[in-house]
Amino acid sequence: MSISASLLPEFDHEMATARKVLERVPDDKFDWAPHATSMKLGHLAGHIAEMPAWAAVGITQDSLDLAGYKPAATTTTAQVLEAFDKNIASARAAIAGASDETFFKTWSLQRDGQTLMSMPKMVVVRSFMLNHVIHHRGQLSVYLRILGVKIPSIYGPSGDEGSMG
Repeated sequence: MSISASLLPEFDHEMATARKVLERVPDDKFDWAPHATSMKLGHLAGHIAEMPAWAAVGITQDSLDLAGYKPAATTTTAQVLEAFDKNIASARAAIAGASDETFFKTWSLQRDGQTLMSMPKMVVVRSFMLNHVIHHRGQLSVYLRILGVKIPSIYGPSGDEGSMG
């Protein structure tokens, strides 16, 4: 089995689950944060929506320079979901089209030409993107819980939804 074939079922499952959580973000709470040092809800949701694009960048490019990077400005849940769906599609296509050889090539994150980190492209997909989405999806579910929003099932029934649906 190829690396891409082994990654795609996990990618599909985790992205579908992340989308279920993103769908619950209330438009009127985008400026809310649980603490002064926490990301605002809208920024966190936008960050999650943006992260799948990192898989496509990691696979199709050998580096990314953060100089001048600005996060996408989303102000509604509909915009977050539109960005997320677009980024999932490009990430999935990049993963599906990558050879095993490509996954073992090195990718680097840079700022102003200085390398901050380098890793195999497979690690970009698994750690830098996929695990990162999972991490922030967990944060988002806590934000939603604090706001009284019902949490969907993630890896099993939630306290709000007793089924795996």
